[in-house]
Order: sequence, then C-alpha cells, then structure tokens
Amino acid sequence: MARSFRPVLILTTVLALLGFGVTPSTAATPITVATAIGRQDGSTASVTGWVVGQPTATSTVVRSNFPNDYALALADSASQTSTGSMLYVQIPAAFRASYGLQSNPGLLGKQITVTGTLAAYFSHAGLKDATAFTGGGSSDPGDPSDYYAPAAGKTGAALKAALHTIIANQTKLSYDQVWNALKDTDQDPANTNNVILLYSGRSQSKSTNGGGVNDWNREHVWAKSHGDFGTATGPGTDIHHLRPEDVSVNSARGNLDFDNGGSTVAECPGCAADADSFSPRAAVRGDVARMILYMAVRYEGGDGFANLEPNNSVSNGTAPYIGKLSVLKAWAAADPPDTFEKRRNEVIYTTYQHNRNPFIDHPEWIASIWP
Repeated sequence: MARSFRPVLILTTVLALLGFGVTPSTAATPITVATAIGRQDGSTASVTGWVVGQPTATSTVVRSNFPNDYALALADSASQTSTGSMLYVQIPAAFRASYGLQSNPGLLGKQITVTGTLAAYFSHAGLKDATAFTGGGSSDPGDPSDYYAPAAGKTGAALKAALHTIIANQTKLSYDQVWNALKDTDQDPANTNNVILLYSGRSQSKSTNGGGVNDWNREHVWAKSHGDFGTATGPGTDIHHLRPEDVSVNSARGNLDFDNGGSTVAECPGCAADADSFSPRAAVRGDVARMILYMAVRYEGGDGFANLEPNNSVSNGTAPYIGKLSVLKAWAAADPPDTFEKRRNEVIYTTYQHNRNPFIDHPEWIASIWP
C-alpha cells in the first residue's frame, strides 16, 4: 500500500528544524474567555465572550459612562461581575467606531468574537493587537433585530400591539431614582460633569438639580395631567419621556400641547409658546415627537394607568390625549434621531429600564401606525 504523505506537517517540521519560528494557527476555532485567561502566552487566538463593560484599571470595569472607545471586557456570562473572570480587550483604532463602548453602548450584553494576541492588558489577563471583531450586531448596534422579532412583518394596529407587548417588559424606577438616571442618560458628551437641558439646550452641572432658580428639574414631556398619572411609578417615572430642564422653562411649558407658533420663551432659545401650545427648539422637535409616540404605544390602559393617545387637537386639558399629532409627525420627519438620542435610548435599555423607544430605532414605523 502506498504511504500517505502530509506535506503541511513535513514543511512545518523542516522549517522548525531550520530554526524558523512557526506559530500554529489557533484562531480557527474560538476559545472561551476562561481558556484565554489561562493562556496568556503571546499566542494568537479567537475568543468568544459576552461584552460586560469597559476596563479602566486592573480591577475596575465600568458598565456606563464609558470614557472612550479604547477597550472592552469579555466574560463567559453576560451577567459576570467579577473582574477576575473577565478578559480585557484592547481595541485598535480601526475597530473603535464599531466596537468602542462609548460610541456603541448597545454592545453591552452582546456576544462577540475577537481575534488577537493573548497578552496582559491593564496588568490583567487580556487580548491585544486585535485583527478581527465579529458579532454583536456592530453594523447597527442600536437596532437589535431579536428585540423586535415579534413585530417583524406587521403594520398598523398589529404593529402597535406587538410593540406594546415588547416595550411593556421593563424595569420601573422610583421618582427619586430618576434624578441619577437623567444624569447618565442626558450627559453632555463634551463635559461629563454636565447634562444637556432638553428644550433650552443649555449644558448645566449635574449637581444643580432641584427646585431653585436656574436649577434643572424633571420635565415630563407627556405632561402629567394628560392622563392624570402624576409621579407614580409607571408613566410618571418612565425616563423615555423624562428629561432635564430649567425650572422656569419647565414651568413655561406647563401642560401645554405641542404645536408650531407662539412667542419667544425666556431662557429657551428657539422655543415658542402661546395660550394652548409649546414648540421646542428645532434640534429636539423630533426627539419630543418620538417620546410622545413611545408613550402612546407603551401605555395602553393597562397597569392601572390611562390609555395615552396623541390626537390632532390642543387644549386637551386633563384628558389622556396630547397633540398635535400632525405636527409631531412632521417634527419627527424633519429631525431624525441623532447620536445623542440614540445613545440615550441605549443607556436606558442597557442600564435602567431595559426597554427601548422603537421610533428611535425604526422612525419609519411612525407612518405605519399613524398614517
């Protein structure tokens, strides 16, 4: 019988005998994080794990307020909190826009595979000089298709019903917890000590929250009286529509419906108000519309709360309606979701309520539900 030769094995052996270093390829089959932690030998490997935060020191991994896009931590479980069971991954510049957590906070809790060198990073078990990242929905981390799977292919009332079921699954905050949540969700990207006030656009210290002159407080975009829910846990504490705002500007808006026109509002450049309506600055009109429409889908008369709905009227008073729908739809079309709004949606989803505003992820659904 003819002998079977193995050219690759023979070539590898010859090269080794001649003194040429040959590193076996270990990147073909991904290894676990635990295996990677135990194999810090400078070899190349592909590691599959769950994104659990960003390392900022040897024993510190943060899960929000990500300082930059330079690193992430992987674990074999999405719920892992022990840094000793995490692999610290250095993110080269070429991958930061897609896999850095400051730019893509929605990656938190996602499973990814990274190929690189198993070597210490932050004086901790790590993976450096990565050559490939895959998984995690990095091409559009703000739109997790599995989250919206039950709504796939639906339109109109059926779409609205499906989205209600999806987003009603949420963690509820107390009204006191809202303060700290807003300091995170509305953080000024240019100054992490500040928040951006919704209507006025002013950047203001996080610590100046309260009820005094020029303090910022908790604005209910869907006014509390439009459904009589007050500050009760539920719509009264849902941070998808609660935003920081100057005390006096919040008071000027009051419980007015939304519409175009009116006179200038003090301390709120670009805002206008009249006897029955309020108009925010142009840069956030779409944000306001998407928050209102989120509330209309989330609160459908269950949970002991009113069925919130937009209509095409102003002066809705204490009825569970808010308007004008035609204006809100136009605002949403003219001002599509921006980076700040998308980040906010991600932070609420990953850190606080664990539900999303579907109209930030899919603006086209507005016209499907409200043609």
